Amino acid sequence: MAFVDPTDPCVHCGFCLPTCASYRVLGTEMDSPRGRIHTLKAIEAGELELDATVASHFDSCLGCFACVSACPSGVRYDQLIEATRPKLNQPELRSSWQTSFRQLLLLVLPYPKRLRALLIPLRAYAGTGLQRFARRSGLLKLLGPQLEAMEALLPPLPPEGLTDRLPSLNPAQGKKRGRVGLVLGCVQRCFDPGVNEATVAVLQANGFEVVIPAHQGCCGAVSHHQGQLKQTQKLASDLVQSFSGEALDAVLVAASGCGHTMKSYEKLLDGADNFNAPVLDVHEFLANRGLSDAFLKALTPLPCTVAYHDACHMIHGQGIAAQPRNLLRAIPQLQLKEATEAGVCCGSAGIYNLVQPDEAAALGQLKADDLSSTGAEIVASANIGCSLQLRRHLSSEGPEVCHPMELLARSAGLSLAPALTTGGEASSVPPPQQHS
Repeated sequence: MAFVDPTDPCVHCGFCLPTCASYRVLGTEMDSPRGRIHTLKAIEAGELELDATVASHFDSCLGCFACVSACPSGVRYDQLIEATRPKLNQPELRSSWQTSFRQLLLLVLPYPKRLRALLIPLRAYAGTGLQRFARRSGLLKLLGPQLEAMEALLPPLPPEGLTDRLPSLNPAQGKKRGRVGLVLGCVQRCFDPGVNEATVAVLQANGFEVVIPAHQGCCGAVSHHQGQLKQTQKLASDLVQSFSGEALDAVLVAASGCGHTMKSYEKLLDGADNFNAPVLDVHEFLANRGLSDAFLKALTPLPCTVAYHDACHMIHGQGIAAQPRNLLRAIPQLQLKEATEAGVCCGSAGIYNLVQPDEAAALGQLKADDLSSTGAEIVASANIGCSLQLRRHLSSEGPEVCHPMELLARSAGLSLAPALTTGGEASSVPPPQQHS
């Protein structure tokens, strides 16, 4: 397969440069979309070899697709980088540590059982005085930049994240308006389980029956982002199979990174069986179907200011921007604030903030400063990777980070399903976790 079509419409105008996250922090042409396209053409022409140095300029790309939105010529850089990424996994293009670290992440993160087995002993450390001491002492620098970055993202671990508590069938409340499936995600269900619980509660309260197949796994977004096609296809196929036999109006997802990959299954699975219902982001679905009259009447005032954070795979990858904002505007007395640079990546980008920690940290701080400058009390983020990244870089006195579905559930005074409670009494939807 060719790297790039030499007749590609890129005219090197530079409109992509101010939107490119890697160019923002590195400032080099080779680390910009325009520079990478020029490099691909040189490789195709035999003028340049894909060696470790050249590959590093592709590894610096976050795959945020902001350049695709900005390009006046319609260059599909997203397709170019997706075709290039598998070639970057050749062992000679990265150090043995870089290769091994990526392999380790891809052996753990997409598999909830493995991830939970790793997290169980860490509960005695995460969010405790021991963790705060370790961070202040500087001892974590001995781990090396990648492992130090991993620890920096580790939040307090709720016990609810160590098991799937949501029942497989969650009945609609009031007049039934439809039947949907929900993908729990892998990282989200472990680190931020309240998001899925709030999502189910909001869907139920709007008249939708929610199906959550047992033993569903990862959608493949993490491996897809790293160019690991075979692993992605296996994870995607298994996820599709877990929903087979269910008559659904839509398969919903509450994490934008997952949704972006799932919407590309037709191409990824190369004509193999796909979901028998459209894949939609939950905000997209609820905005299209409309919040029910009963739900709107149940919404109580939340007198707070909220800055909505646009996840890259939501705004650039799926073209979803207005829908989450419109849902939040339905909450009485909630005031939306807009960041100055909403379309610039926060530095999360799958596992980018683990494998490229310096660049990711610089971007995370830029994004945190931008969001904090709005004066908002809450940052609403619809992607788990972004949420973890923002919680790391926002100051302890700064805004809290939560999912729009959690705000809707909070305003509506929703309770969790009885199967999720202890002692037989329904508990209120918990407030979003504070960043550490």
